Amino acid sequence: MSKRSLTLALALPALLLAGCGGTVNRGLESVHQPVVTRADYAFDLSIANGHLATGEARRLDGWLASLNVGYGDSVGIDDPSPYATPARDEIAQQVARYGLLVADVPAVSLQPLTPDTMRVVVTRMTAAVPGCPDFSRLGNHEFSGSLSSNFGCAVNSNLAAMVARPQDLVRGQPGAPSVDPATATKAIQTFRTAKPTGANGLQSETTGGK
Repeated sequence: MSKRSLTLALALPALLLAGCGGTVNRGLESVHQPVVTRADYAFDLSIANGHLATGEARRLDGWLASLNVGYGDSVGIDDPSPYATPARDEIAQQVARYGLLVADVPAVSLQPLTPDTMRVVVTRMTAAVPGCPDFSRLGNHEFSGSLSSNFGCAVNSNLAAMVARPQDLVRGQPGAPSVDPATATKAIQTFRTAKPTGANGLQSETTGGK
């Protein structure tokens, strides 16, 4: 056997194994699923006599603008004081300019607050599908019953990019505690009671001069 033939004989099993490698998708549910990550951004504000200190409201507005806060973000307040100070309402007014409400649950931060300081915490979640696109497995004949390694990447990546509240991918939205049957069947009843479009017969068109 020549040296070249021996090299090809040794490389052939490796090439066969390489063709069967890569991500395995044996089910209808893709192994590529959206992953939700969470990031917390904190901003400390000075308090004077229960109110935001001079210039703090403007600093807060600039910070919120730099984060481009909007729907899907959660804004909380970390306030060590047990009393409801006017500063809370002043913070809520700035947050309301971006179409958001201050969360009812107090924000929890790891770093301690200094005296006469209040902390605003913006929680933002993002969703992405790691490992996509995935072309590690070729779409050819193989013996593991697997779909393409890229199966599910397009649908789940689009879902992760379009969902307005990424946390809904984890917990979802709770339904209404009660359902009004009349409201639920209103569209069906309207369809059933509607008069057929051909009930009055076909309309004839008259031409000019007749």
